[in-house]
Amino acid sequence: MTTLYLIRHAEAEGNLYRRIHGWYDALITENGYRQLDCLAERFRDVPLDAAYSSDLFRTETTARAVCQGRDLEVRTDPDLRELNFGDWEDRPWGEIYRTCPGQIQRFNASDPDWQAPHGESLIQAGLRVEGALRRIAAAHPGQTVAVFTHGTVIRQVLSHILELPPEQWGGTSHSENTAVTRLDFDGERFSIRFRDDASHLPEELGTMSKQKWWRGSSAAKDVNLWYRPIDWGREQGLYLEARREAWGSIHGARVPFQPEGFLEAARLHLSRTPWGVTAAMAGDSLAGFLQLDPERYREEGAGYIPFCYLRPEFRAQHLGIQLIGQAVAFYRPLGRDELRLRCAPYNDRAQHFYRKYGFAKVGDETGSRVPLEILEKYIGYQW
Repeated sequence: MTTLYLIRHAEAEGNLYRRIHGWYDALITENGYRQLDCLAERFRDVPLDAAYSSDLFRTETTARAVCQGRDLEVRTDPDLRELNFGDWEDRPWGEIYRTCPGQIQRFNASDPDWQAPHGESLIQAGLRVEGALRRIAAAHPGQTVAVFTHGTVIRQVLSHILELPPEQWGGTSHSENTAVTRLDFDGERFSIRFRDDASHLPEELGTMSKQKWWRGSSAAKDVNLWYRPIDWGREQGLYLEARREAWGSIHGARVPFQPEGFLEAARLHLSRTPWGVTAAMAGDSLAGFLQLDPERYREEGAGYIPFCYLRPEFRAQHLGIQLIGQAVAFYRPLGRDELRLRCAPYNDRAQHFYRKYGFAKVGDETGSRVPLEILEKYIGYQW
């Protein structure tokens, strides 16, 4: 009997930013690395004869964490990748819910006839990964193997092993990040010893517990943002109102608000890219603004965020990190390895938020009317 431990990767950018990441090569989040510590401890005394991973960063990083300190090579196999979402890759879930409501409904229901535009169907992805698992099991008879892969394809493979009819696929459980499933292989058939076990994670490190999308009828309670360039002629006043509110809440009345400088900077950034001032949307409602300046720090390989703002009614809903995800999606294709922004040292709430999600102080702004720290977050790839 061959034993396969089927392991989902740690929390990655798509899980946090609420973006569609199948074959997109996302990074592990700060919370994901804490999950990896727990996963590695779980497997500390589990003998492993081999380890295989999809060739994407999030799975290979998860595999390396478990295999660290063992004389064990992590072998990568692209057939273990997540579902290929084709044209949907790295688009916000909120955008797809808005533009393709029928398609996303079919995907969420695990419709066997659904296929990602220029991507894969659930059946194709499931058969691809199951074929890889069979090859791996056949190459290691009687041994114990760790296999690191992705949530959607794990769900699809297990549905096939259980011989569930397609109309029941949508009712199967979703696995937590770093969840472990044990499969036994007798040379012909897989059997499931246990599935989707994330008991090694304390509740505060879980990903799924913080989200509602997988809980059936409560899915609507999750807010998934989408983005569009600002309509400057129509929304300039809303932008200025946001700037004024942010300034007052941070600096109070002791330093006068001067709108001309903010308007001039916004026009400059819009002259460089239509996304220079981005409207963050929650359905039909304006949720906030994300300002982007691709020129400042360009020579240093960094992308700059002059303004990251949520309107008061959209705060305390874990939406701010989605704005950071949009900035990553803008700057990473430009070859930028860092994100930078400015934050007042006495803006305690913002300082806590940015540091929680990986920003650290790298300097102080000069020539500003108020004290500002320059914070930076790494968004490149490194082992």
